Amino acid sequence: MVSQSMARKYGAKGVHVAHVVIDGGINGHRLRRRRPQIVDERGEGGLLGIDAIAETYWQIHRQPRSARTQEVDLRPFKETF
Repeated sequence: MVSQSMARKYGAKGVHVAHVVIDGGINGHRLRRRRPQIVDERGEGGLLGIDAIAETYWQIHRQPRSARTQEVDLRPFKETF
């Protein structure tokens, strides 16, 4: 995987490489404007919150070097499998 090879290459130089998979609709202006029916269909907990996504990136940024994340999957709470 590209992120793993980048992590090996740049990790020794202090660069934290992480791959973030955003697997779901993002509850933002663009989705609400272009496909408002999805917001209604998925309901509370069916879309990813912008602030929650940002918080995840901030947590990755703040991780100590002794335990770093290389991949994160973000999915809505009510995702159906």
